[in-house]
Amino acid sequence: MTVNLNPPLSAGDIADLKAGDEVLITGIIYTARDAAHQKLAELIEQQQDLPLELEGQVIYYVGPTPPSPGRAVGSAGPTTSSRMDSYTPAILSKGVRATIGKGERSEEVIAALRSHSAVYLAAVGGAGALLAEKIVAASPAAYPELGPEAIYRFEVKDFPAVVVIDSHGGNLYNSGRKRYRQQA
Repeated sequence: MTVNLNPPLSAGDIADLKAGDEVLITGIIYTARDAAHQKLAELIEQQQDLPLELEGQVIYYVGPTPPSPGRAVGSAGPTTSSRMDSYTPAILSKGVRATIGKGERSEEVIAALRSHSAVYLAAVGGAGALLAEKIVAASPAAYPELGPEAIYRFEVKDFPAVVVIDSHGGNLYNSGRKRYRQQA
């Protein structure tokens, strides 16, 4: 099943998503990697204002390369999500509804996804040039001093991803292991 998502998202927009569902995202998403997550988490801990509204947002774990002529960004493939795990529960507490990356997540993040009605999506690693074609505009949104790790505002059209962990704790990686063990 393919579901169209148009951020900002509500809890209702993602409530029926199940691990394994394919999604196409059209609208605004934000990027953030390790350094930006650390800055956001520190502001949250200090109860200070954030540089952008996180309620309903989608955060893509990516550090885009510089654009080629006529392109919004260069390669824009996902980075390993577990690098953000220590910051993710705090970020989700501010209303982020989806994160996009690659790889597994910690038990703490899975619990936070359930607690805050959010989902974890995976984009295909190694396909950064193809994913960049789905990004129609990009501009810095916060922390420009971080270079490619700054927070960027991406306008995307039909950006493809797969629900890996749904808001109820369903986990595509775990179900895949179970299927594999049953077949072996």
